[in-house]
Amino acid sequence: MLTSQRIRVLLAGVFSQILCVGIARFAYTPLLPIMQEQTWIGDAAGGWLAAVNYLGYISGALIAASINDLKLKDTLYRIGLVLAIITTAAMAFTENLSLWMLLRYLAGLASAGSMLIASGLILNWLIRNDHRGELGIHFAGIGLGIAIAALLVELMMYLSQGWAQQWLWLSLLGLILAIPAWAWLPRPVAGNVTSGGAILTDSPPSNRFMWLMMATYFCAGYGFVITATFIVAFVERQPELAGMGPLTFVFVGLAAAPAVMLWDIVARHAGYLNALLLTLIIQVGGILLPVIYPTLPVVLLSALLFGGTFVGSVSLVLTMAGRLYPTKPAKLMGKMTISYGTAQVIAPALTGMLAAKFGNYDLGLWIAGGFVVVGILLVLWLKFTDQTAQQLDASAKISNATR
Repeated sequence: MLTSQRIRVLLAGVFSQILCVGIARFAYTPLLPIMQEQTWIGDAAGGWLAAVNYLGYISGALIAASINDLKLKDTLYRIGLVLAIITTAAMAFTENLSLWMLLRYLAGLASAGSMLIASGLILNWLIRNDHRGELGIHFAGIGLGIAIAALLVELMMYLSQGWAQQWLWLSLLGLILAIPAWAWLPRPVAGNVTSGGAILTDSPPSNRFMWLMMATYFCAGYGFVITATFIVAFVERQPELAGMGPLTFVFVGLAAAPAVMLWDIVARHAGYLNALLLTLIIQVGGILLPVIYPTLPVVLLSALLFGGTFVGSVSLVLTMAGRLYPTKPAKLMGKMTISYGTAQVIAPALTGMLAAKFGNYDLGLWIAGGFVVVGILLVLWLKFTDQTAQQLDASAKISNATR
């Protein structure tokens, strides 16, 4: 019974991620070059639209960090599902920049419901029902959503569907996904006792852990958002790679979907910090390889490297946050994501302006790779100097040994 219910709960999270993150948030990436071709939108406006989307995500993170009531969070999660569908469909009915910015802001707000609030609700349910407290399967929905959105955009281009019609078809898919995402996530139960009778207790981290991890997550967020937002546009501007942008984004999604579960396994054996360190090291290559060698095999390899690591970083950091606060996991998840999201507001706007000035995204990608390198150094500092980090690594290994 519990095993069957566990699968449904995790699938509710997967479907919510495909809808709120893959479609409402990241369908914009493969659609951006099409919108630039068929509407007035340029590089700078494209960057600002991405930035305001991430501003909405930060707003959602602030809400998640400030609310303790699980039932209220459950209500907000369900509002987010509806908002994701509406904002996706509404993109088709205007070319007004102000309205587009409002819709992208609300789409970002909805994505926080799936990324943070749903993550916290699911992790709380898993721990409360004596299941392993891991979010890899839940976050596989991000990769699936990216791949599905990119494939649908490619298919609809083949069928000669314009940019507006593509937003509408994506919203219809979102409506279908919202049904199990809504129905299969149980309403939360108050209290701090698991089904096996164990008492859930929070373990507040040290100040050093908080500040270094938030700084690391800022760097990871900067590195992530540039490739996630502009990789299709970057590829399409390479003369020898024209037409390969959507395929590149498909590779990102296909790599991300299974990789998050593999990073759970790595963390069980090596600890959370070592696993996080490895994701960031590999991610640097995924970000910078297309700039250094802009050929199709290298670009597709970089898509696999990037896709296979960015969601792993998110899953590992948010899982650590949830393990520190099992009674209210979304609270610390929200604080971490404020840092991650702040980078996602700054980075696209800056990169869009740089692309408008220089005619390419190269400098923006170099800056993104540099931020991730700084994040690697911060993780090393945390790993060797902080007791909370060392305890988290030990708990991951103990949990693995006792299962």
